[in-house]
Order: sequence, then structure tokens, then C-alpha cells
Amino acid sequence: MKSAANLLSDIEETMGDSWLPRLYSELILKIRTRSYEFSMLPKRAEPQIYHTLLGVELKVGRRRMLCPDLATARYLAVFARLGSQAVAIPYDITKISLVADELERSWHRMLLLADSMTTDRTLAFRTRVRKLLIAKVLAEIAAAGPGPRIPEFKQSTRQREPRKGTKCTKEFQDPEESA
Repeated sequence: MKSAANLLSDIEETMGDSWLPRLYSELILKIRTRSYEFSMLPKRAEPQIYHTLLGVELKVGRRRMLCPDLATARYLAVFARLGSQAVAIPYDITKISLVADELERSWHRMLLLADSMTTDRTLAFRTRVRKLLIAKVLAEIAAAGPGPRIPEFKQSTRQREPRKGTKCTKEFQDPEESA
């Protein structure tokens, strides 16, 4: 009979590249992101997604969070299930749906593995393994960090220099010419 700690390492090893914290650090944190902070999420509340007249809402406990689209709501729901305080969201909205698919797949696979590895154990042990697994994933994601608060923008744009023989305004004039 394996201990809970051994089962956790077995689950992480079995998951391989689809381990949720690994996906977070390799798929999400490597691209341009912005941080999102959850404000006081209740413990053990299952996130629900609602389509309202105002758009898509993610409801966790009594808290409702307005989301710009369904993909963002699905993405945030994964981290709300974990109980994260802050996470990074891809700035490019076209990537959120693909990443949300991967995160949801990883979440469900992780829980299915935990259930299948503990089928012959007591309910208390199975619950403890699930809690430890979620705590481990949450700790690894928190250690990776939520990314920058505001996404980085490359400011390498260059202004064209005015053609010779044309007048230019003072702000674009060369300081050496005006002296």
C-alpha cells in the first residue's frame, strides 16, 4: 500500500507534460500575459458559468465575475476550482480558448488518475489524496507567480525622418539644427 505522498508523485509522473503547473509555466507564462486577482473566493465552491444579457459571468460561491467571453470564463474557472489568489491570463484572446482546453483536460485527467489509483482505499484516504493533490498544484502555481500586472509592450517603433527640403515641426526637429 502506497502512502499519499507516493501517490502524488506517481500522479505527477504519469501526467508528464500535461501536469497542470507545468502547462501553466510553459504555455502561459512564456507568452505575454496580464495578471488577474480573485477577490476573496470561498473555499470549496464549484465555479459556474452563466450566460446573461450583459455577457458571460463566472460565479464562485456568491461572487460573480464578469468575463469578456466564454473562453476566459472557462480559463478562470480552472484556477477558481484550485482556490488560486492570482493567475496570469494570456493577453492574446485567440490563445485563451486553446489554453483553457488544455488546462481543463489536465484538471480532469489529474482527478481521474487520483480516483483510479485509490479505488481500493477508504473514502477518507481518497479525499485526503485529492486535497493534497490540489494543494500541491496550487502551491506550484503560486510559486510560478501571476505574471506582470500590465502586459509588456515593445516600444521599438521608429519615427521616419522628414525628407530633406520639407519643413517639420519643432518637436521633430533635430536639436543640433535649432542651436
